[in-house]
Amino acid sequence: MMGISIWQLLIILLIVVVLFGTKKLRNIGGDLGGAIKNFRQSMKEGELEAEETAASKPAQAQSQTQVAKDDDGKIIEGQVTEKQTTKV
Repeated sequence: MMGISIWQLLIILLIVVVLFGTKKLRNIGGDLGGAIKNFRQSMKEGELEAEETAASKPAQAQSQTQVAKDDDGKIIEGQVTEKQTTKV
């Protein structure tokens, strides 16, 4: 099996440091860390919004359900008010 040894990784690291310099690598690391932090924060906010939406959906579903009575006086829930056609 061919694998990368520790010495090959150190040589690659040395070449990267020589090409970019330590200051630029530090800036790249800081930017990458900030991006990951913002991503995690937005994921948490998205989960909170999803939980809030899920909690409020049953209340919305109940308020949007139409209740009507047919000719026999039976209650019909969620009666269709518009007919939609789809083209195949």
